[in-house]
Amino acid sequence: MLISLNSCLKLLKPRHDFVAYTPTTGPDYAQDSLWAALPTRRDSADVVPENSGLRDEQATAAADVFFIHPTTYYWRKAWNADLSREKLNRFTDKSTIRHQATAFNAAGRIYAPRYRQATLYSFFDEQTPNGQEALNLAYADVKSAFQYYLAHYNQGRPIIIAGHSQGTAHATRLLHEFFENDPKMRRRLVTAYLIGFKVKPGEYQTIRPCPDSLATGCFISYNAVATGNDFPPFHPFAVTNPLTWTLDTLLAPATLNRGGVSQDFKRIDPQVTDAKIHQGLLWITPPKPSGYPRFLLPGRPELRHSFHIADYALFYLNIRENANSRVRAWQKNNQ
Repeated sequence: MLISLNSCLKLLKPRHDFVAYTPTTGPDYAQDSLWAALPTRRDSADVVPENSGLRDEQATAAADVFFIHPTTYYWRKAWNADLSREKLNRFTDKSTIRHQATAFNAAGRIYAPRYRQATLYSFFDEQTPNGQEALNLAYADVKSAFQYYLAHYNQGRPIIIAGHSQGTAHATRLLHEFFENDPKMRRRLVTAYLIGFKVKPGEYQTIRPCPDSLATGCFISYNAVATGNDFPPFHPFAVTNPLTWTLDTLLAPATLNRGGVSQDFKRIDPQVTDAKIHQGLLWITPPKPSGYPRFLLPGRPELRHSFHIADYALFYLNIRENANSRVRAWQKNNQ
C-alpha cells in the first residue's frame, strides 16, 4: 500500500487562517469521554493481536503510560479537530490506539487523551504561522491532560511517555516542560518513546538518548525508511535501533525481530525486518508480508520509501518486551 499525498496536499489546506476560526471548547479531562484510553474501563488500548498469546496486564502493571496519539485528522474545515466528532474518535481508537498504544498494555496502565489535534497540513505550512498555531493549541490540550493525569491518576507511580508523529512532537514538549528541570519528575521517568518525529541527540540537557535496553530516565527515537534512502535534513536527529536498543550503526539482523503486527491486527510476523541506523534514519529491509504500509511524504522524494505508518508495527513485540524490561529495571533501581 503506497499512500501518496503529493497530489492532494493542497486539498488538505484549511480554507481560512487560524485566527479566522473560533476553536471548539477546550476539553474537560474530568470526563472519561475525553480520554481515548483509561485503565479503569474497556477500550481499544486493552486488546492484543489475535492468537498471539499476549494479555492485557494493566490491572497489575507497576507503571503508567501516558500515550499521545499521532495525527488522525486530515480535513480542511478547521486547523484543529473537533472532539465531538464521534467518527474521528472511532477512527483514532481503531487505528493508532489499537495498533500503537496496545504495545504498552503489559508494562503500564494506559492513559491516552483525546485532544484538539492539528490537521495534517499543519506540518507542511512553512509560509504562514497557521500550522504552528494549530500545533500550539493541540499541545495546550495535551499539557492540560497531563496535568490532570498527574493530579488525579498517577499517585507517584513511574511513568512511560510514548507517542508517534504529532504525538511525539507534543511528548517532546512535555519532557521539556515537566521533566527537564525537575529532578523528582525525572526520577519517575521510566523512558520516553519519541517515535516518528525529529528529536535531536542533545534535545535536553538532562535527558539523553537511551544507550541500551535497560537504561531509564532516557528517550528512544527513530524514523523507519527502506534501506538505501537518505534525507540530509534528518542527519542531525537521534536514532535508536529497536532491535538492539543501542545507538551504534551495526546492522541488527531480522532474527532479532521478535515480531511485527500486521495492519489488520490479526497476525504476528516474526523476523519481519532488520534494522540499521544510518545518518538520522532507521534503515529497514521492506517486509515481505503485506500489512506494513509505506507513506510517501509530500515534497520529500528522498523519503518516498518511508515506513512512517508502520514505525510501531514493524517492531511491535520488541517494543512491548522492552517496555516491560525497562519498568523492571526502574523498579530495581528505585527499590
